[in-house]
Amino acid sequence: MRVLVTGGAGFLGSHLCDAMLAEGHSVVCADNLLTGHMQNLAHLAHDRQFEFLEHDVCIPFDPGKIDYVFHFASPASPVDYLEHGIETLRVSSVGTLNCLEIAKKYKAQFLLASTSECYGDPGEHPQRETYWGHVNPIGLRSVYDESKRFAETATMAYYRYQQVDTRIVRIFNTYGPRLQIDDGRVISNFMTQSLRGQNLTVYGDGLQTRSFCYVGDEVDGILALSKSNEHFPVNIGNPSEFTMLECARLVIEVTGVEERCAIRALAAG
Repeated sequence: MRVLVTGGAGFLGSHLCDAMLAEGHSVVCADNLLTGHMQNLAHLAHDRQFEFLEHDVCIPFDPGKIDYVFHFASPASPVDYLEHGIETLRVSSVGTLNCLEIAKKYKAQFLLASTSECYGDPGEHPQRETYWGHVNPIGLRSVYDESKRFAETATMAYYRYQQVDTRIVRIFNTYGPRLQIDDGRVISNFMTQSLRGQNLTVYGDGLQTRSFCYVGDEVDGILALSKSNEHFPVNIGNPSEFTMLECARLVIEVTGVEERCAIRALAAG
């Protein structure tokens, strides 16, 4: 196949490009580099099956005949989407519609990268896909939460009204190579602090929980979904949860700097 990966210079998008190429497909990566980095794609510079297109998907474009569209373009870390709030809204609304139009034009399959943030501050754990969530539409995170919820609505609308063959993945906390330093997410923050010999910052009592999924496992799940006949949203992540204290202690152990690091608890708020 010839596949389009938007946001392919990002953390997860670049790993998806690798996976598509490993399966023998040719890849067109579209990214405006707002939060993506060319260093994530440097190893693909001489791959004849890979094409990089520096482009903002909010502006209509035609990549040529495409068999599959993976729409992963969006700031994803709290640091990025809080800094680029308007861009975040646009890429998951206008950008999603533009990518769905490409899929419609070429009768391509389409997969949307959505997020567990669609559930907001959930009232159930773990969240089932049938749970509608508990989202604040005017909170600071709403530029990300609500834009992804709109993207899901648009994707389902093209499936129902335009017969586009769509999939939706709700991605949970993912970590691994190419994760940005200081991006505001738990694993990168803890790893960076530990490797710098700093105390790890844990808020509150540290008993709040998160689930973490390794990027290779996340991509495997996404590929399985892309080949399925499931059109409704699917959660892909790790069903096991860790407390922040457990995570912090494990990071200190893995980085091997126990003597220089300690856990520093801060009051939440």
